[in-house]
Amino acid sequence: MDQLTKILNQIDSLVWGAPLLILLIGTGIYLTIRLQLLQLFKLPLALKFLFSKDENDDSGEGDVTSFAALCTALAATIGTGNIVGVATAIKTGGPGALFWMWMAAFFGMATKYAEGLLAVKYRVIDKNGQMSGGPMYYIERGLGIKWLAKLFAFFGICVACLGIGTFAQINSITQATQTAYNVPIAVTSTIITILVALVTLKGIKSISKVAELIVPFMAVFYILGSVIILVLNASALPHAIALVIKSAFTPAAAAGGFLGATVKQAIQNGVARGVFSNESGLGSAPIAAAAAKTKSCVRQGLISMTGTFIDTIIVCTMTGLVLISTGSWNLNYEGAALTNYAFSTGLPVASLGKFIVTVGLIFFAFTTIIGWNYYGERCTEYLFGVKGIKVYKYIFIALVAIGAYLKLDLVWILADIVNALMAIPNLIALIGLRAVIISETKNYFKKYNYNKGSIGA
Repeated sequence: MDQLTKILNQIDSLVWGAPLLILLIGTGIYLTIRLQLLQLFKLPLALKFLFSKDENDDSGEGDVTSFAALCTALAATIGTGNIVGVATAIKTGGPGALFWMWMAAFFGMATKYAEGLLAVKYRVIDKNGQMSGGPMYYIERGLGIKWLAKLFAFFGICVACLGIGTFAQINSITQATQTAYNVPIAVTSTIITILVALVTLKGIKSISKVAELIVPFMAVFYILGSVIILVLNASALPHAIALVIKSAFTPAAAAGGFLGATVKQAIQNGVARGVFSNESGLGSAPIAAAAAKTKSCVRQGLISMTGTFIDTIIVCTMTGLVLISTGSWNLNYEGAALTNYAFSTGLPVASLGKFIVTVGLIFFAFTTIIGWNYYGERCTEYLFGVKGIKVYKYIFIALVAIGAYLKLDLVWILADIVNALMAIPNLIALIGLRAVIISETKNYFKKYNYNKGSIGA
């Protein structure tokens, strides 16, 4: 097993090397410039769209509302990356990793906007009457490169089954419940597997209903707990923020259980964990966006980009600042145990902190599992048709059941590798379809009437 971990580490370093980081961040920077800082100047409008109803969309094609589509995407993105991933990034790359998560998220918002736009523009209806969309469709129908579309779909299934969708989530849930409340792994694994089966076998409408119910609750619950800790440790906040910025550009010295980190490690861990968490550039969120009932691809793109803002700029920041302000980040803990310790020491009642992290982790991870089940289903439908969906779902559920028994290090390395392989075809498509993205955006905002407050296009 140690030899396998060593080999996977080498592969991980290769795929997450300079070329992919440049492609990932470079695509976000390019779109940010060409879209004239859309993620900054149009964020208020995007949030308005998120919380307002467009009557024109009732007659639009789609399976679920735009809000439900975003909740499904957030269900898949707000997961263990926000709790375990942030802890892992800071533990390995130092506090500076949080800064590079912010940078990846800022430019990633432009990327997520482009993904949502293209998803709606190039979506189709499958033989079951369900909406199908995402990178495999805009690669085939937009770029005209079918083999690249199939490659994306294949890697999408790999991420769903071997990466974000199964192993990393169930492993984190079982470890957290065992550490916090001594619940046997087999018990937790069995319960989660049964719940996943009950929700996912019914399809996107069932998944979106669960997501709409759980996602807002779990986000507010976790953020509120984090804010209380930060208020109680307000005196340590200025130093924590200064440490984040300083460590982003200078090597972080060894301290306590922290072995020290170079700037390269801070960037690599920050970007990789940031992508794992918010999935900007990965190509997953547009699969959910394609199911939205909407007539405007730009409007859905704006709604989609709020997902990255909520996931990383808000939720990941909460976790990171709690870890650093409480001084827990450099102790001899890792993963969920590190975040658990930070929340327990940050609150006057240790058991309350443990409860917040454990419950948050369970909800975050569970919704990520059901969200990624849908992503993998759409990739399966693209490659094998609707007949392959049922087989895929049974395999997915079985993998959830066994994922709890894998080693944590192996899980995260494997997830990082398949994430990178999925991102590459999608990023190529975003660059290749840049003219479409820019043209659609310009045309939309020419029609948009700010004075009258019209939100139709």
